[in-house]
Amino acid sequence: MGHPDPAKRAEELREMIRSYDYHYYVLDSPLVSDYEYDKLYEELKLIEAGNPELVTKDSPTLRVGGVPLEGFAQVTHTQHMLSLDNSYSEEELREFDRRIARFLGAEGPFQYVAELKLDGLGVSLRYERGLFVEGATRGDGRTGEDVTANLRTVRGLPLRLRTEGLKSPLSEVLEVRGEVYMTRSDLETANRQRLDTGEPAFANPRNAAAGSLRLLDSSITARRPLRIFLYQLLQGEGTETPQLFNRHSQVLDFLKKAGFPVNPYWKLCSGIDEVLEYLRAWAEKRRKLDYNTDGVVVKIDDLALRDSLGFTSKAPRWAMAYKYAAEQAHTRLLAIDVQVGRTGALTPTARLEPVFLDGSTVSNATLHNEDEISRKDIRVGDWVWIEKGGDVIPKVVAVDLSQREPQSKPFRMPESCPVCGASAVREEDEAVRRCTNASCPAQFKERILHFAGREAMDIQGLGPALVETLVEKKMIGDVADLYHLKKDELAALERMGEKSAGNLLDQIEDSKTKGTARLLFALGVRHVGRTAAELVAGHYGSLKKLLGVTAEEFETIEGIGPKIASSLSSFFSEPKNRLLLERLEEAGLELESRKETAIRPSAEGPFAGKSFVLTGSLANYSRSEAEELIKARGGKVSSSVSSKTDVVIAGLDPGSKLHKAQELNIKVIDESSFLDWLARS
Repeated sequence: MGHPDPAKRAEELREMIRSYDYHYYVLDSPLVSDYEYDKLYEELKLIEAGNPELVTKDSPTLRVGGVPLEGFAQVTHTQHMLSLDNSYSEEELREFDRRIARFLGAEGPFQYVAELKLDGLGVSLRYERGLFVEGATRGDGRTGEDVTANLRTVRGLPLRLRTEGLKSPLSEVLEVRGEVYMTRSDLETANRQRLDTGEPAFANPRNAAAGSLRLLDSSITARRPLRIFLYQLLQGEGTETPQLFNRHSQVLDFLKKAGFPVNPYWKLCSGIDEVLEYLRAWAEKRRKLDYNTDGVVVKIDDLALRDSLGFTSKAPRWAMAYKYAAEQAHTRLLAIDVQVGRTGALTPTARLEPVFLDGSTVSNATLHNEDEISRKDIRVGDWVWIEKGGDVIPKVVAVDLSQREPQSKPFRMPESCPVCGASAVREEDEAVRRCTNASCPAQFKERILHFAGREAMDIQGLGPALVETLVEKKMIGDVADLYHLKKDELAALERMGEKSAGNLLDQIEDSKTKGTARLLFALGVRHVGRTAAELVAGHYGSLKKLLGVTAEEFETIEGIGPKIASSLSSFFSEPKNRLLLERLEEAGLELESRKETAIRPSAEGPFAGKSFVLTGSLANYSRSEAEELIKARGGKVSSSVSSKTDVVIAGLDPGSKLHKAQELNIKVIDESSFLDWLARS
């Protein structure tokens, strides 16, 4: 059934697809599954096919999608890196086979090559005289980004090609294409390391590979366990490589002999029936692989037939991608547990009747946040569908409304912390609620480490292992307890001794005179970085004066935006935080400033007069370091996006600030572009 207003629906679909393209291709942070995206794309194609007058010049159906990021040199591809048409059923593949027969005016069976479809990042490589000289990302299919330095760090990618066993000398120039990826086991290792250093974990192997390949600092990329498979050689018209082979299967053999990693599980199939046997066989076998593959790519083997078939504006006629449906399981949602993270974020998790899914028994699934629960109307007692998709953690994708109990009630997130009982506040433009209690046990260990950090109270002897021990033995219950530790009790701990205990107590004593700005930063108030802490401490001169300050009053300080102001007001109105401040004062810490000077943004510099907002995590700098770099160059940093914002810097896993920037048409740059800008300043 057609939409009542095709013009309106077509424009809605274009906007949605553009947004999803931006997150997928530019930010490497997909918002929807491939299946959901393809459904929207096909709906738009159908509307435009029935209403040709609605097709716009910038319609996603007339282009490949995605644009190159700023910050890398651009590379124009010798041949377009087009996407493939997708199919989700065996009948669609049979129709693909029949379509080829009709187009060629010939009867089959045709020779096909079936290859596993990898879930990675497409790249194009150039070799001259057997040496690797250039590598680029897919970009928009016509122009990509020069990531040569990063590709050199990829394990398995040959920097010099092999000539042994080749029937003829290598061509002067070779261009090959493939997929950069990360194995699941390598992802687990990388995520453990990131969590140990306080960085957010990658959501899935593709995000990890894509994000790593697009870092300006190749030394960081070198520490990421990236791998690559090659599957195409460009030859003939439009390239500098002569026509060396007649069949794709010959190309794959050549690539392997020349030293390129080639996925070993491809198969030459005689006719579509053999192709279908292949994809059926791999439906389950693929789950035993250590890397993600979400389907099978089917290609005509004869390269002359490929030339005859040619291309549409979007994809080759001689290839089709078959997508396996994400495995789902049907189970009951027993409860919604609300967990509290180290930053105080309240995260809802579905507790399920255990069910076997995609190789393991699942009893929990993510619900993301309260908006997602409301959008899907997920309720305790519901029967739900869950799937893993590309992510490691299962998620609830839909509710089986046919089995909903009449007495069920909508779920509401708690307005107080389920661990400590303090108020849980959801700030404007935030998707989560957060506990406002600095001493909440759920976030306590990380807060202790933040309190002792170099930019805060600088207690260097207080590391993760010792904090773990102190908390487990209940020797500390909040940061104020650090100032009541006894030497004999510390010395009795494993791997401590009297000397280490004495050194630690000396550092704790020295921290009492670090000043009010560092103490305010050390308290871990949400959104309050080192610069904001110095601005506030310099303005009031005493942390005790902050206890009765409203958000509106905090906003009068130059450089303090509404989000920071609201966070400060909420923090210092919480009774448990007031008590903590009193205990710190009793322990001898300075709450009165001796001589604090607020930092003022420089009036000169390349960033002068520009207002910046940071969202997401940066690989090369902490948030406070990035703020200092901006201010040192004359810029201002705000905590929220408004019409006055000039630039939004989007790191990994950006939040709602990115959406608001797009709505307001504000310039958005990634970390690579930011680093590039810094280098030129």
